[in-house]
Amino acid sequence: MSNKKIVFLTGTRADFGKIKSLITALEKDDKYTPYVFVTGMHLMEDYGYTLLEVEKSGFEHVDTFENHTHETTMDLTLAKTIDGFSNYIKKTNPDLIVVHGDRVEALAGAIVGSLNNILVAHIEGGEVSGTIDELIRHSVSKMSHLHYVANDLAKKRLIQMGEVATNIFIIGSPDIDVMFSNDLPSINEVTAYYEIPYDHYAVLMYHPVTTDNANVAIYANNLVDALLKDDKNYVVIYPNNDLGSREILKAYKRLNHNSRFRVFPSIRFEYFLSLLKHSDFIIGNSSAGIREAPYYGVPTLNIGTRQKNRALHKHILHSNYETNEIYNAISKVDKIKLQKIKPVFGHGNSATLFIDSLRFLWSNNSNIQKQFIDLK
Repeated sequence: MSNKKIVFLTGTRADFGKIKSLITALEKDDKYTPYVFVTGMHLMEDYGYTLLEVEKSGFEHVDTFENHTHETTMDLTLAKTIDGFSNYIKKTNPDLIVVHGDRVEALAGAIVGSLNNILVAHIEGGEVSGTIDELIRHSVSKMSHLHYVANDLAKKRLIQMGEVATNIFIIGSPDIDVMFSNDLPSINEVTAYYEIPYDHYAVLMYHPVTTDNANVAIYANNLVDALLKDDKNYVVIYPNNDLGSREILKAYKRLNHNSRFRVFPSIRFEYFLSLLKHSDFIIGNSSAGIREAPYYGVPTLNIGTRQKNRALHKHILHSNYETNEIYNAISKVDKIKLQKIKPVFGHGNSATLFIDSLRFLWSNNSNIQKQFIDLK
């Protein structure tokens, strides 16, 4: 097999955490040359300019493209990303494009690949969550030829969508590889680096629900009201830059100059994992509370509807958007008795399974012609 060029597209700190272990594995394999196309939030100063995190990984081929328009114009961001990525793949001529999740950048990558007769692989398709994210995720799946899913349920959903079963590979969630690596920084290193003075703290990650934008400001201020009534310490990480994020950031300004809160635009992925692992609990509506936290035995207080229909563990506590409900839930989250969970998002060997699938792929000359398989 000749050396294969594989392009990974990343638009956020979150999706980079999901694909990093895969890129790292390919960098060490002389049969593949990985390329990283960096765009989206990575290039935004307001959200931590996380391109620096990508660059610190030391990958050989990293290129950037500024795709930002405005949080209210996802369609224009999609169009701009398609234009930039199309020019990029004309230069690199990849054998495979890898995208992750449910962002417009992933949709752009899948569109460009499929319309240029290039194989597209989608990581973590077959998930359900709600909001515009779910529509984008399913659209990406339909524009992709190969699917790398977290579990059997996700595979079942893709088959239900008409995808070819032999093109669906269960590899778990690739960030689990990083979660249990021996290279995570110590908690002392993390708290010293970010100047976090707390021995005990919770992690707050709260994102806008794009389909309920009219109420984002109300919900965000209700959350802040609850936190200010409380007496715990919090490490607060900015939301993603979806529609409504500005309202959340305005609400967070009320936390300024309060010693119980340390607020960050972004935290490096490995550092975030170490923070999460040693936290008292995670609060908000991030998928980190649904996926990563249970693996570390960290309680989750999930607020609102953003994670509705996701695979949820029994020890996850839920609250609506009302201030008193959130405040009361915070008082209960410390009392949650954690149970040993059965892994539902992989066992930390995603990179190995990914490379094994690539060998199978090119030894069997996978067809770029999509098929729709009817259920029997």
